[in-house]
Amino acid sequence: MYRPEFDDGHNATEKQKEKLWELMSAYMKSDKETIQKQIVNHVEFSLARTRFNFDNFGAYQAAALAVRDRLIESWNDTQAYHKNQDTPRVYYLSLEFLMGRTFQNALVNLDLEENFKGALMDMGYKLEDLYEQETDAALGNGGLGRLAACFIDSLATLEIPAWGYGIRYDYGIFKQQIRDGYQVEIPDFWLNNGNPWEIERQDVTYQIRFYGYSQKYQDGGTERAKWEGCQKVIAMAYDNPIPGYNTWNTNNLRLWKSKPRRDFDFDKFNSSDYTGAIRERQEAEYITSVLYPNDSTDSGKELRLKQQYFFSSASIYDMIRRYKERHNDRFATFAEKNRVQLNDTHPAIATVELLRILIDEEKLSFEEAWGVMCATFSYTNHTVLPEALEKWSVDLIGRLLPRHLELIYLINHLYLERLRGMYPGDNKKIERMSLIEEGYPKKIRFAFMAIVCSHTVNGVAALHTDLLKKTIFKEFDECQPGKIQNKTNGVTPRRWIHCCNPELSELITDSLDGDDNWIISLELLRERNLARFATESSFVKAFVDIKKKNKMKLAKLIKEKTGFDVPIDALFDIQVKRIHEYKRQLMNILYVIHRYLSILDTPQHERAKKFPPRVVMIGGKAAPGYHNAKAIIKLITAVSYKVNNDHQIGDLLKVIFLPNYNVSSA
Repeated sequence: MYRPEFDDGHNATEKQKEKLWELMSAYMKSDKETIQKQIVNHVEFSLARTRFNFDNFGAYQAAALAVRDRLIESWNDTQAYHKNQDTPRVYYLSLEFLMGRTFQNALVNLDLEENFKGALMDMGYKLEDLYEQETDAALGNGGLGRLAACFIDSLATLEIPAWGYGIRYDYGIFKQQIRDGYQVEIPDFWLNNGNPWEIERQDVTYQIRFYGYSQKYQDGGTERAKWEGCQKVIAMAYDNPIPGYNTWNTNNLRLWKSKPRRDFDFDKFNSSDYTGAIRERQEAEYITSVLYPNDSTDSGKELRLKQQYFFSSASIYDMIRRYKERHNDRFATFAEKNRVQLNDTHPAIATVELLRILIDEEKLSFEEAWGVMCATFSYTNHTVLPEALEKWSVDLIGRLLPRHLELIYLINHLYLERLRGMYPGDNKKIERMSLIEEGYPKKIRFAFMAIVCSHTVNGVAALHTDLLKKTIFKEFDECQPGKIQNKTNGVTPRRWIHCCNPELSELITDSLDGDDNWIISLELLRERNLARFATESSFVKAFVDIKKKNKMKLAKLIKEKTGFDVPIDALFDIQVKRIHEYKRQLMNILYVIHRYLSILDTPQHERAKKFPPRVVMIGGKAAPGYHNAKAIIKLITAVSYKVNNDHQIGDLLKVIFLPNYNVSSA
């Protein structure tokens, strides 16, 4: 714990501050006895359970609350410091944050894992058992969400002032079960036992609007609009502290939950319309119930767009409120103080929302608002497949967000005028680059909108970015050279080496003479020449032993989840992604079928020499309405059943579909 050297804005006397500091310092000590007292206090006073009789889950909850106390202390100091210094902030808008479990990650980042392990052991609990009590946060599904989680962890570790913004889903995407080889979706009740890591912010709410109509008027040469006749819901904030590794800096992940303006219509209830009495609450809460609602129907598409606008609008309002607390300069330095990264096109509507607020509510001219918007946003693209880029029908946007459609058309008009000046007479090019895709129905190209409304665009790997410039965004790159840049995806070694493979982490550190700085800077592995140990027999033996132990753990998990035994001394071949035709799981399983048939076609005495034992594992979820993806899962499970029960093959080939893949499984 450290004492921040800044004015915290309170009116306490110096004597009061000294006493508060003394009390807080005593509470935040990290010795075994203090930790045990905190855990027991939380058992009795936070959980209202007896201190003499609580199970592993109760111990997890109490220990988590003791850790959260420390996170909140450093979170408060961090936010107060940045507010006082008026530091620029990064905001990361993402529909997914695939965080996994928080307990171990927080302890490791706070350098308290050994302290809590010893304190709990004396109380009769194993820390590893308590880790298993935590449920994965159902806030994401695939690589996009894991990228977001790694980014906000790294931003905190690098002491960059940054917030993530997303949605607090009640049920996530779904919990996947396999029945008769088919995917079955059931709700993921991840919040059933509460979430000790989040802080409910009933005082941080914003009113979000849908539907209605736009009433335009002139104001000193600028056309503005009033948004009338709307449906309104409330966005309420839930904060999740994100600690950096080996630093006091603690950033924030703010998630929005949708709530009605009123929970209960008493007049309708009294007139016996019991369903109508709670209809407003139900319709509001649907918005943040499920990640990626099935969009195979018109109502499903509408709910998805509602989600995207809901969290984008709340996040923009939150940034503006924070900015106006310190500035009264007509947003002259807004873009300097607020850098917003769009993780894919899901939050792209945030660009137009900021433009709308600045023009219609903050009374800036269009030119001023446009300058602020373009300087504020950057856009991360995740795919080069044109069919995977979001497009929303003009009719849907016009009905749900009427003022935004007007502004999109205005942006497109000005943009196309500029293109006509650059490429006179080339109407085909202008049509290809338009934000509006002609046809039936007309659609808004959200990826193009994100490019036009941002100051930079990036791919997630050098090859990917190069392909963007050569394929789907080629004409944009020619139009504005340098706007499309590369930012290579990273992963956090804290989570993916130090936490999930602690024995390997210890081996690396020991080999580097106890230097564990590689945990925050992987370049050190090359600089310290870790590769030289690849020829040292003692290191290689330790490495192989660690790998074998981990494969035994995975084999045990596979047995628990699927009932199949897999050989340890086999090549583990793993593909984990959401199930999608372009993700190539179908190609993978077709190869497995080919390998299976090739083994059968090979004489028995030659098989072991020609085919090293291989365990092929595939994990991932298919969207509920994506029938081809669900058929791929059925094919994988059918092949798995056939191959794994064929005694002619033995251990030369095993095929596993691991259900309900998540971060903890990883």
